[in-house]
Amino acid sequence: MTGSSRPGGELSFTDRWLPVWILAAMAAGLGLGRAVPGLGESLTRLSVAEVSLPIALGLLVMMYPPLAKVRYDRLGAVTGDRRLLVLSLALNWILGPALMFALAWLFLADLPEYRTGLIIVGLARCIAMVIIWNDLACGDREAAAVLVALNSVFQVVTFAALGWFYLAVLPGWLGLEQTTLNVSMWEIARSVIVFLGIPLAAGWASRRLGERAKGRAWYEERFLPRIGPFALYGLLFTIVLLFALQGEAITSRPWDVGRIALPLLVYFVLMWAGAMAAGRAAGLDYPRATTLAFTAAGNNFELAIAVTIATFGATSGQALAGVVGPLIEVPVLIALVYLALALRHRFPASAAPAPLANDTEDTRV
Repeated sequence: MTGSSRPGGELSFTDRWLPVWILAAMAAGLGLGRAVPGLGESLTRLSVAEVSLPIALGLLVMMYPPLAKVRYDRLGAVTGDRRLLVLSLALNWILGPALMFALAWLFLADLPEYRTGLIIVGLARCIAMVIIWNDLACGDREAAAVLVALNSVFQVVTFAALGWFYLAVLPGWLGLEQTTLNVSMWEIARSVIVFLGIPLAAGWASRRLGERAKGRAWYEERFLPRIGPFALYGLLFTIVLLFALQGEAITSRPWDVGRIALPLLVYFVLMWAGAMAAGRAAGLDYPRATTLAFTAAGNNFELAIAVTIATFGATSGQALAGVVGPLIEVPVLIALVYLALALRHRFPASAAPAPLANDTEDTRV
């Protein structure tokens, strides 16, 4: 995805050291947030309608190259795969929120603010960064586009209702403390439009116009390799910003961050492993099982952070829990990318792709 492979399938320098670049971005963000007083507040003020402009810029740059690689004329083959669609809906909208609710109460029963923030993270299904993890793990790009779009529709329609259910109704049934959540359908739709609609439209338009003007061979062999590295640049830029936003809070409250991180770690691993196993049991090939696993494990941290800040305030425990989400998700899911590639040989040989192949050599672009 990010660089070029050497002859014989050896990973490029960029791909081989990808975890190092991500860890360096995390450290840089923490350092900036700690060293520059008021940086987080300054970044927060650079927002329009509760959407952070710097983070939006990083995510749009990150998501555009993978979405430009999607062959949109093949989406029909994905929408006809009922096994994939049913499994994705069940994992994302039944199992995921229920599991996060259970883990939040199990690990944070004595910390209601963090518990509420964690439950909100579980309700926000991933529509952005999952595109990167899927591409790195050689998942099915067309399937990822379809599942992300499907999650977006369900997110707009069901997020507020699920928030009410998991924060007020279900705790009431179980005799637990109840919380209210005020969020409009427009707030959810706005997040979907910005973080998915814009890069998806740009990716579709690039392929359609590029192929019409120069042909598919030029588009895939010349254009895509040129824009490919920008996905990594956008990812690293976004990571630096996210860590800088809460750098001081994270470094000054390490015990609280650790308490929040533990259930998140359990959640990401269980969701990914369960989805991967379910996909294999359902007979999905490696690319689609991998796509299923990463779309199930990831969360829409942009939406979760926006909702917690708007409802409870930027300095609230709920907002801190929302920010810790991507701080744990990034290193955990990059580790799961490499685990997925290591497990590819357990799937039929014809479905096992080469690991982190060069964009110009990757037949899936």
